Amino acid sequence: MKRTIGLAHLSALHLSPPELVDAAADAGFTSVGVRVFPATKGESTYPMAAGSELSARMLDRLADRGVAVRDVEVFTLDGNRGRAEWAPVLEAGAALGASVLNVIGSDPDAIRLRDSLSALVEDARGFGIRPSVEPISYQPLSSVSEAGRLVKQTGCGIMLDILHFVRAGGRIAELQHLPTEAVTVIQLCDGPADTPDLPVPRAMPLGQDVNGSRRQIESRSKRLAPGEGVFPLREILDLFPDTPVSVEVPDVLAVEAHGTVAHLQHLYEAAATLTRTSPKTEAK
Repeated sequence: MKRTIGLAHLSALHLSPPELVDAAADAGFTSVGVRVFPATKGESTYPMAAGSELSARMLDRLADRGVAVRDVEVFTLDGNRGRAEWAPVLEAGAALGASVLNVIGSDPDAIRLRDSLSALVEDARGFGIRPSVEPISYQPLSSVSEAGRLVKQTGCGIMLDILHFVRAGGRIAELQHLPTEAVTVIQLCDGPADTPDLPVPRAMPLGQDVNGSRRQIESRSKRLAPGEGVFPLREILDLFPDTPVSVEVPDVLAVEAHGTVAHLQHLYEAAATLTRTSPKTEAK
């Protein structure tokens, strides 16, 4: 099995998108996921609107370094947001050449979530983007099986975050029954069998909120590199041999102690060992 390896922005969220491209390329990654919309309340944002100065700089760095943008994040469907909010996110993603929009289902009304997602999928089609729901273990949409039903109902994809799959009690059999080509990106990380009791870092990148939740602290500040925990990574990768991977391993304290360069190089080497891959380009 040979794969190219991408880098999720959460692994180095303190870097601006152009800085992320340079750091990713230096470490060996061939694609990146980029945060263009805040994930948590009060979070600082990178001004990545289509046509903005930062978007233009990002495009220059992508061309110079031979790196592609796989996905943009993160749009939360909460029952209140609609076309007015997601249209600029789609425009920002399309400007960068993204093919996937990461979507979080926080709306507790399952029917309204389905209808909102259907409208988003339809709008995104014109931008060449496939909205892909990410089941999150502490959100209303937490189950891979439920995400699979939404794929059938709306035409969305699934962004499979292995941490949340495990923490939500996911089973390999659920993945085996997903619709063909449902999973658009696998977010690769590792972890211990149980959610650890971790301290909250003094400062979270972009001021992310963790709400004192053990799962949120782990998810946003301390994951393990592929191969360092007990998650069934090889079994999952073997089920989806053609699905791109994006390494999502935030480790705020490790970056503070050893620096971003060492952190990202470690992540790339760990992912390369796991996937038995050799570097090749994804850029167009």
